[in-house]
Amino acid sequence: MDAVAIRALRSKLGRFLKFFSHCGCEDAFAHIGTYVEGQLTELERKNVEQIALNAGVAPRTLQEFLSAYEWDHAAMRDQLERIVASEHSGPMNIGIIDETSFVKKGNKTPGVQRQHCGAIGKHENCIVTVHLSFASDDFHCLLDGDLFLPESWSDDRERCRQAKIPDDVVYRPKTEIALELYQQAHSNGLRFEWLTFDEWYASKPAFLDVLQSKNQKYIGETHRRHMIWIQRPRTTNRPYTKNGGRLKTPRLASGSPKSKPLGECFENDPVFTNQSWQRWQVKDTQKGPKVVEVKHAIVYPQNSNKLPSKAHHLLVVRDVLSGEIKFFLANAPKKTRVEILLKVAFSRWRVERCFEDDKKYIGLDHFEGRGYPGLIRHLILSAVSLLFLARERQTLLGEYPELSVSQVRQAASAVIQSWWLPPRAAEELISNTAYKLAYHQRRNRQARQSHTKTRIRKLQELGIDLDHIHRCGSDTG
Repeated sequence: MDAVAIRALRSKLGRFLKFFSHCGCEDAFAHIGTYVEGQLTELERKNVEQIALNAGVAPRTLQEFLSAYEWDHAAMRDQLERIVASEHSGPMNIGIIDETSFVKKGNKTPGVQRQHCGAIGKHENCIVTVHLSFASDDFHCLLDGDLFLPESWSDDRERCRQAKIPDDVVYRPKTEIALELYQQAHSNGLRFEWLTFDEWYASKPAFLDVLQSKNQKYIGETHRRHMIWIQRPRTTNRPYTKNGGRLKTPRLASGSPKSKPLGECFENDPVFTNQSWQRWQVKDTQKGPKVVEVKHAIVYPQNSNKLPSKAHHLLVVRDVLSGEIKFFLANAPKKTRVEILLKVAFSRWRVERCFEDDKKYIGLDHFEGRGYPGLIRHLILSAVSLLFLARERQTLLGEYPELSVSQVRQAASAVIQSWWLPPRAAEELISNTAYKLAYHQRRNRQARQSHTKTRIRKLQELGIDLDHIHRCGSDTG
């Protein structure tokens, strides 16, 4: 980014924030600006106190704005989703469901308990939030998120009241939270050609049944224990009694084979053992092309009633360098090309990048309050801040192909800081920032080219010629 593009961020940020002017009174709108601007700065900790002190606002005032002021954060969420629906949608909209976690000390933060913390890969005292993100072409952002409230909290309503958790907020499985986020986005005009998610969600048949009832296409990574049939078994609705009790209908017909773990089918069934691996270049990463080998079949997963669901695509995907094998199930029509299935299946890096950017550059995990309203508002405001950076990155990507969200945030921080400097010092800051960004973009390009050469050399050593394998299309992760 040059100095002109950096200076332009001031007016762009002002116009962007006006999208949300209807969410509260004049004072509340001013605090929204303060909070978002604080999240876009270089502050090391972006909690309420540090943001307030940096902006010259009393910390208590900003704390009350986040936790007690009457302003419509749900309207802010709705507006964010409508902006994405109207300005960033395309023919290949992908919704990505995932969760993230924040390590917390003490026992006062809403929802905190010792549970699996994906951020550090082990059980720890933390909170967990479930999110829905959006990806289309070269654009991605977070749409919405909600707190996973553990049963230990839900059963202790006094503790919930102390944390200002409403009585109607109770324990819900993460899959139910994900479906509510999906439905909310749908009501705000967002339509997803595909949904994708990890194996935890894909292993829940009831969750998949709901998506199928909504005619929503999905592809999810799953585990080798997922129960399937290679051939659709016969079912029956014929009434039948045994030992004085009626057997449920529909049910598997007498003599129908039992379902088997898909891992076992992959290893033993001729539909896979007689099939050759097909090589695909699924995406171009920052470290070079990712090449996998694929086997594909139509199978029938076991649904929540332990009956065969509709036909699904099963992809068995093996990384040519690491040898790691992954399994993906998709409910798409049988004629759907493997190329499309792979492209969607390997788009989950986008939500992981959103979490990384939102935590590292916005402060998603810097919340330090003890109230539920403040936490929910923080999640929404963080998504708004990330949306601004994602929009500006997409706008400038044609001119600056190496531009990252972190670099846009660095430019925005310089602009915000320059507001309080004398003109000459402000100009010097922006010029220095432009020089640093140009330097980092050159280094990023050189690093990517070096990594790509190394990756191509490793592939060539395995006898893989990229010009003679299938390719999914451009997708840099």
